[in-house]
Amino acid sequence: MPTILRDGPYRLFFYATDRDEPMHVHVERESKAAKFWIDPVRLARSGGFSRAEIADIHRMVCRHKERLQEAWHEYFIG
Repeated sequence: MPTILRDGPYRLFFYATDRDEPMHVHVERESKAAKFWIDPVRLARSGGFSRAEIADIHRMVCRHKERLQEAWHEYFIG
């Protein structure tokens, strides 16, 4: 599972098996995890994060959207 970037305490990554799903990114911090669709950016699921932290993560994913899209294309499309 390639790590795309780290932003503060968050690690943003893909699973190698994510290729057959729409473009998305997994975000984790400690034992908490979330999955965000990238285009448009929206929460797919979350486990353990507060509503306020999800809002912060949403803004973070929006801020890095272009980089995440590029990383997805490089990793899954080549």
